[in-house]
Amino acid sequence: MERVRDLSELPKAHLHLHFTGSMRPGTVLELADKYGVRLPDALTDALTSGEPPKLRATDERGWFRFQRLYDAARSCLREPEDIRRLVREAAEEDLRDGSGWLEIQVDPTSYAPRLGGLIPALEIILDAVETTSRETGLGMRVLVAANRMKHPLDARTLARLAVRYADRGVVGFGLSNDERRGLARDFDRAFHIAREGGLLSAPHGGELAGPASVRDCLDDLHAGRIGHGVRAAEDPRLLKRLADRGVTCEVCPASNVALGVYEKPEDVPLRTFFEAGVPMALGADDPLLFGSRLAAQYEIARHHHGFTDAELAELARQSVRGSAAPEEVRKRLLAGVDDWLARPAA
Repeated sequence: MERVRDLSELPKAHLHLHFTGSMRPGTVLELADKYGVRLPDALTDALTSGEPPKLRATDERGWFRFQRLYDAARSCLREPEDIRRLVREAAEEDLRDGSGWLEIQVDPTSYAPRLGGLIPALEIILDAVETTSRETGLGMRVLVAANRMKHPLDARTLARLAVRYADRGVVGFGLSNDERRGLARDFDRAFHIAREGGLLSAPHGGELAGPASVRDCLDDLHAGRIGHGVRAAEDPRLLKRLADRGVTCEVCPASNVALGVYEKPEDVPLRTFFEAGVPMALGADDPLLFGSRLAAQYEIARHHHGFTDAELAELARQSVRGSAAPEEVRKRLLAGVDDWLARPAA
């Protein structure tokens, strides 16, 4: 059997983790019991069995079902202490997987009704992130994401709010939900506001929709990073453009398979991206629903795509370089990657 290094000890950055989707299954069940929330049977069965729910979001009905489960879990977050618990546990899970930097993605409008409004919701989240980062040693920041299913004016409001809190831990602005709905260019003004305020542009694209959605993110939203982006593999010219521009794609292999974007782990185009020179940051997306966290994504690259330890180390470096981490944090993590690779395989 080939001797390999422990991937949970490989220093890395985690750039694609959604807020509610980061929760531990046990936490959702405890909070549902605490607040008397009746979770869908599919979600309860999955959380108690440890097996992710059967999902397939390649059609609108499947996406609706996925969103229903996600919304049910989110409804269990009702008090500031729930937010603090979620952030603390997300950090603990990331540290266990070797993460040295986490950018957690959140749409604060989803939590505003229960937390006193949009501004209080974001401040509660940012306070939890700052406290957790200080107490655990994990570098943590927030990427505020607008919802593609809502009006572009809502996105502008969020962009202005995100810029206002850039000195409190917001580092980027995203656009999430089903990219088959709505046009990227409808949100161009919101992303302009965010970029003018110094925030990274990191919209979702190229997951449920094809290469055109990635091009739209580049052309209309001037993306510096792409959430997912895997469907760019279908267009060699687009791959070259991503590589030439150094645009990092936040690739989430387990999520891609769980949602039916690809049939099996070996179909996710990790090797295609790697060999084309497109930077990648592997991410867990929504481990609550997809059943695996950060290190497991690197395991997929190793076991299903034949990535060597040297190549896995390069993936980790790409995640760090694609992050918004301060230079001293990047240097420390990159040195840690070199140290990991220098160790003898176990």
